[in-house]
Amino acid sequence: MSNPLIRFFRTKIYTAIFLLVIILLIGVAGYKMISGYSWVDALYMTVITMTTVGFGEVVPLNDQSKIFTIFLILASIVIVGYALSIITEYILSKNDVEELKQKKMQKKIDSFKNHVVICGYGRNGKQAVRKLLAHKKSFVVIEKDKEMEERLQLDEVPYVIGNANEDEILLQAGIERASNFISALPNDADNLFVVLSTRQINKDINIISRASNESSYKKLKFAGANNVILPDKIGGDHMASLVVVPGLMEFIDNLSIVGKSNINIEEIDVEKLYNTRRIKTIRDLDLRKKTGCTVIGYKDENGEYIVNPEAELELAPNSRIIVLGRPEQIEELNSEYDID
Repeated sequence: MSNPLIRFFRTKIYTAIFLLVIILLIGVAGYKMISGYSWVDALYMTVITMTTVGFGEVVPLNDQSKIFTIFLILASIVIVGYALSIITEYILSKNDVEELKQKKMQKKIDSFKNHVVICGYGRNGKQAVRKLLAHKKSFVVIEKDKEMEERLQLDEVPYVIGNANEDEILLQAGIERASNFISALPNDADNLFVVLSTRQINKDINIISRASNESSYKKLKFAGANNVILPDKIGGDHMASLVVVPGLMEFIDNLSIVGKSNINIEEIDVEKLYNTRRIKTIRDLDLRKKTGCTVIGYKDENGEYIVNPEAELELAPNSRIIVLGRPEQIEELNSEYDID
């Protein structure tokens, strides 16, 4: 069933309510004029007649009032019955639509591969979503709070409602096929448990976890997190840096603000740039000439970083380069080397 069908049922519900109001007004006016009841008594008689509860009459009815009551009972049975059937059908149809929507979303999630799973749709989770959307990365949000479902639907975010502590929910989000996992829960203990569960299911996934306390840093790393972020610590360092090196921090901010930046940074596996069986240097790739991007960093196979590497640096297998460029230059790079 589709949304137009829901709107159709709503129209029928409005019609049923309109008919109920009309029969109520007819009943009140009829008892007022025919039996001479007060407005309250007329309303009372109309309601007990329409609902067929079987209460006694306010005063004995004359023949005209009895005929009118018969008409009112028959009309009420038809209209109330119609209203109940429409409301029931609407509720069932709405449930069917929600179920179909969920199945459609789950089918979409099942098609994802090398995607990002984000646990928690709070402040940090939403920031991560905005960044991933800007970079056109596939992702799934796991959110425990059922009340957040409407917000997720409005934001058109693929999601799974459930507790990420349960392996079933992680699997539903495709954790075994995901390349990255972001745990952005507010509680460090919850992050720790989720990181442990994720690492057990997917040994190769890159795990990034939030931490509120510095004491949780080592525990989360030991549990399997590749990176642990302390938002409060970063916030304090950032504010202090704005005092010490304001110009530099403004430049860095321009690299990270989604929607306002005219510069972009990308980290790329060297295997996506050339066949590593024959080693090449940064100069050999000549990315600056081909795409306009500049190599500003190098991460070797052991995870060690080199800032502003020399042009003669050999790009070993399982290493990565960090490039800087405007969005159109990054896009040119991705197009040139067929990078997703």
